[in-house]
Amino acid sequence: MSDNKIPVNPLVLKWARETAGIDIFELALRMKKDEKTILAWETGKISPSYSQLEKLAYTIFKRPLALFFFPEPPEELNPKNSFRTLPDSEIEQLSPYFLKLFRHAQALQINLAELTDNRNPSLENILVDLDFSANDSPIEISAEIRKYLGIDLKSQKSIKSIDSALKLWRNTIETKGIFVFKDAFKNEDISGFCIYDDVFPVIYINNSLPKTRQIFTLFHELAHLLFKTGGIDKNNDDFVKLLEGSDKQIEILCNKVSASFLVPEQDFSIQIKNLDISEENISNLANSYCVSREVILRKYLDLNLINNQQYSTYAEKWIDEAKEILIKKKRKPGGNAYATKATYLGESYLKLAFTKYYQN
Repeated sequence: MSDNKIPVNPLVLKWARETAGIDIFELALRMKKDEKTILAWETGKISPSYSQLEKLAYTIFKRPLALFFFPEPPEELNPKNSFRTLPDSEIEQLSPYFLKLFRHAQALQINLAELTDNRNPSLENILVDLDFSANDSPIEISAEIRKYLGIDLKSQKSIKSIDSALKLWRNTIETKGIFVFKDAFKNEDISGFCIYDDVFPVIYINNSLPKTRQIFTLFHELAHLLFKTGGIDKNNDDFVKLLEGSDKQIEILCNKVSASFLVPEQDFSIQIKNLDISEENISNLANSYCVSREVILRKYLDLNLINNQQYSTYAEKWIDEAKEILIKKKRKPGGNAYATKATYLGESYLKLAFTKYYQN
């Protein structure tokens, strides 16, 4: 404890802890204090020392230190309001690191507003030009999206690699008014999320996952934005069973739109005619569409060509294989930090930032 009380706002201290998803017991452990001391900080009976405040701000809460001297907690978009198609039980389990990324996405939106005088620089805006309801057919929605993006199925199938496919889809979507950012989520369960905004809608993708999964997530989140909602794409979608009404309808529809866009039903039916269902054929189909094997497998399941048990057997095997690849990837030494940051921020954002920089 400090003898000289620092004029920290205890309400902001409590707000910072709660928005970071950290309870009092965990904070006490990380600060090497007892819970009574933490409670005393948050009720204003005592204040942390300056060095303790620095640790709270920069190491634990990932917040600017000056924030703790504000007269009241700042207004901020919270996950519950943004991700309405996610049950409360799932929101409560979001990790502190994910909440940090969620705040960072909002900071990037503020940066975009400052760089562009609060005007989206894209000549076209997909969220303005296209309008769908949750009652529309996923096949019709995906067809409209493809027409708007201007990339037909033949062009998609001519793409030489998954890396090239992800880059093409990302760059194309960014020309239509949506900014796409990436980061390592430190959580394999969440593939990405999006934040809806009238001017600067943002999609954030987990760069730690396979590129094929990133592509699916990109279109899952695009569908969320077209329905004017924020959303989270989770690898395990059991949470959908807990949803009700329009929230459940939209979450299911976002998955269907993404799958229908990447692997159109009519073309798929032609491709699988007289084709045996095997790992080799599934892999070949996945490569032709530049998607994951799971997307192809789901197509077979939706067409009742395989049962749930067959689906689970294949999917569990591939999940284990993917985990092994991720483990090996993590063992490799890190690459170029600047190149990684450029990948995370994307060409559109960097172009804006450097243009303003050279204009002083």
